[in-house]
Amino acid sequence: MYAIVASGGKQYKVRQGEILKVEKIPGEVGSPVALDSVLMCSDGDAVSIGQPILDNVVVKGHIVEQHKARKIIVFKYKKRKRYRRKQGHRQLYTAIKIDSIET
Repeated sequence: MYAIVASGGKQYKVRQGEILKVEKIPGEVGSPVALDSVLMCSDGDAVSIGQPILDNVVVKGHIVEQHKARKIIVFKYKKRKRYRRKQGHRQLYTAIKIDSIET
């Protein structure tokens, strides 16, 4: 069984028991999380597609980690104009362990 959920402007395919890294969600480590914007759900045979979301499906999990991702370098450069800008960025994320997909 799997589901496709939307969180932080992105879509993720989730299964029970896996860890999902999404944009930062407020909450402490260990607190429960319910992702209710489920776009699609499949249980092997039947596939349910929402228009745009499914009302009767909820993905439940708990927060495993609140952390920062790896640093990315943003470098802007224009040749022959002496223009160089270097900037780093670390995006905050939340790691969620999926406990169940409830219909």
